[in-house]
Amino acid sequence: MEQNLLNTYLLKAIDAYPYDLEDVVENLNYALSYDAKNAYALYLMARMYGEILGDYEQSKSFFAEAMANHMEFQKIYPRYIQVLLWNEDIEEAQKLIDFALTIKGIDKGEIWSKQGQLFEITKAYKKAIKAFKEAKNYGFNDGFINTMTSEIRRVKTKLNPKKKKVKKKKSTKRG
Repeated sequence: MEQNLLNTYLLKAIDAYPYDLEDVVENLNYALSYDAKNAYALYLMARMYGEILGDYEQSKSFFAEAMANHMEFQKIYPRYIQVLLWNEDIEEAQKLIDFALTIKGIDKGEIWSKQGQLFEITKAYKKAIKAFKEAKNYGFNDGFINTMTSEIRRVKTKLNPKKKKVKKKKSTKRG
């Protein structure tokens, strides 16, 4: 019976996120009161703190707890990595990327795109381009592949900024 109530509150929170945050918080608190270690509830709470409230430290705490309770929960990794990047925890993000790529069944395209973002943040533009190309190799829909193509093109402009050409007017002497 408790598991059914937990799932009911969890589904209500998932359905309300991110549009009705009051409902999300209420349902997550109920869900966590039934199971304080529920990885999905902790994951959704972490997302709310990171994406909506911008409290990256609290978000990291919830993500870490969710991972501790369910390491194979694949949804955690891309969102957790993004919070680490927003919080400029570059070394921690790199370690998590390296680990995430070892998880069976994880969306490697999404993880490689986070690797590209990390390299871009650190101004390693050539490495970023390679990472986005690798992400593209794991793309299985046009939307993702087009996004990676766009990312590659955008980073290339940082690598080779176009120099503005100044046109000189030719002077004509008549005389």
